[in-house]
Amino acid sequence: MTDIILNGCCGKMGHVIQSIVSSRDDCRIVAGVDIHDTGDSDFPVYSSISDIKEKADAVIDFSNPALLDSMLEYGKKTKTPLVIATTGYDSCQKKQIEEASKECPVFFTYNYSLGVNLLASLAKKAVNILGSDFDIEIIEKHHNQKIDAPSGTALMLADAINEELDNKMKYEYDRHSKREKRSKNEIGIHAVRGGTIVGEHEIMFAGRDEIITLSHSARSKEIFAVGAVNAAVFMNGKGVGMYQMSDLLD
Repeated sequence: MTDIILNGCCGKMGHVIQSIVSSRDDCRIVAGVDIHDTGDSDFPVYSSISDIKEKADAVIDFSNPALLDSMLEYGKKTKTPLVIATTGYDSCQKKQIEEASKECPVFFTYNYSLGVNLLASLAKKAVNILGSDFDIEIIEKHHNQKIDAPSGTALMLADAINEELDNKMKYEYDRHSKREKRSKNEIGIHAVRGGTIVGEHEIMFAGRDEIITLSHSARSKEIFAVGAVNAAVFMNGKGVGMYQMSDLLD
């Protein structure tokens, strides 16, 4: 049995996580963290993770980037594995996460969907086959309430592709201010916001007289919740270090 602390338990994803966990017999939520306790949880809810008295085998975090410091301190102090599923971190915060993984177990990925991680793997294979003859563009679409842009998943896909190209590519987010043709060493990344789109990511390889497209469409947030819970169970008993979806899928 994996005992879980749910950071951001009263948010939309927090409620989805609660539903997923309640249907499983290999894990349970022993405590939650949220500054807005809705009073409908069947476990104690604290306003700060530092106040938690219960012991756990993992923390699932679907909260806010502003709460990163306190969560990392908790992980380092208690050595509790952290499953970080919050998005919107800046480069400094990502560095903090990397540093924290030297003192406690950390599972961090931009997207907990199995399909998205398969998409990244397929994109890598496509790059190796197509070479430099195809221009690469990434288009991501999300609901109108999403704050950060481009999405962390779009950046994850771009990074996966760039690694295969020896990190020679630069990311182009905005072309309206330029009057020049596209360079060969760039990956275009575009964000669309509207309606209730859960999440769509498309990678376009545009060559001479042909276009190859790889895409993934999320129909509900449940796929991310399932992945995060699977990661929490996987992290039970793991040692200090940084873990990713590739470790879970191996």
